[in-house]
Amino acid sequence: MTEGAVRIEGNSLLLPGGVRIRFMRTLRLPETGTHGLPPGLGEFPLRRVEDHADTVPAAWRARGGVMLPVHLREAMWLSFAGSTEPAALQVGVGKVCAISGSPWSPRLALDPQNHVVLPRQPWLDGINSGKGKVRQFVAVPLGLGATVEGQVTGEEVWGGIQLQSFPLRAAELAKWREQERRRAGTRRSAGAMSGYGAAPPAPGGVPAPAPAAGRARSAPAMGLGVGGSMRQEIYPADRPLDAWAAEPGRVFVHLVTPPEWRRVTGEEPPPSPVDRAAYTRAGLPWFEYYDQDAGDVAPTDTLGAVRPVGEWLGADHEPWQTPSPEQVIPLGDAPGKPVADGDW
Repeated sequence: MTEGAVRIEGNSLLLPGGVRIRFMRTLRLPETGTHGLPPGLGEFPLRRVEDHADTVPAAWRARGGVMLPVHLREAMWLSFAGSTEPAALQVGVGKVCAISGSPWSPRLALDPQNHVVLPRQPWLDGINSGKGKVRQFVAVPLGLGATVEGQVTGEEVWGGIQLQSFPLRAAELAKWREQERRRAGTRRSAGAMSGYGAAPPAPGGVPAPAPAAGRARSAPAMGLGVGGSMRQEIYPADRPLDAWAAEPGRVFVHLVTPPEWRRVTGEEPPPSPVDRAAYTRAGLPWFEYYDQDAGDVAPTDTLGAVRPVGEWLGADHEPWQTPSPEQVIPLGDAPGKPVADGDW
């Protein structure tokens, strides 16, 4: 992979610095209370925008990147399992930083911190709400004001998810690799933290792509709001800014409604996730991640004021059944085609 290139491998995004990102389908948490980590129910399928240039809206072509289908009020989390070397990753929701609440920046910052450091950070389930908690990512349409973007900026222009990764500079990377060689065999592999994504996949699947039909037009735009709160730390950065390379790899992730996904790609989207009460009654696992050495990035007033999507879409009527203690699993310490970038 050439420097700065972003590629798709299966349903994973590969970014510079050995970063591997999967978008995981999951159960939506209640908007009251604080909960454990919900399970992974399989990956969202990813497709390159440029592979469907005849059917995507012109704005998507201009931004490039990738797209995935998501249902209204569906929740997701980002898995970083499989990321191999240190990298600084920025995560934006509608071009609002999910860590700091600041406007999207092409540069890393520490005050406030606007990135997570991989592979130290195994996953990200939502926006930083501090005190060892995040608020779950939940998909909502633009135009209601319910997205993080709408609540923080007062406008809903971008939607989607923005990702930008900075690998270590060559000298820093060589030093890290030497340290890793010296303690080989004693360091827990990144794969030991991947159990969070190991729950059974949702039923159904995505068939092989079929020829898409129709002319490109505008499409309903989706962004991310927030749902319930869960226990999850966002770890403080452990390197100075000058340790990271100057040029990142970046990608715009478009969120597509199921009807638009069918029209644009000719594929069936995954079904809506299984209801959470049935999942819990079946005795399937939830997770707790404990790291005795963990710190946590403090929340900002900006993200602390973001309100859940239920205030726009109405009460959540899905029944909630609390997992039994036996269902909560403690987790330990912790070349596809290139994706075209565009103007954003």
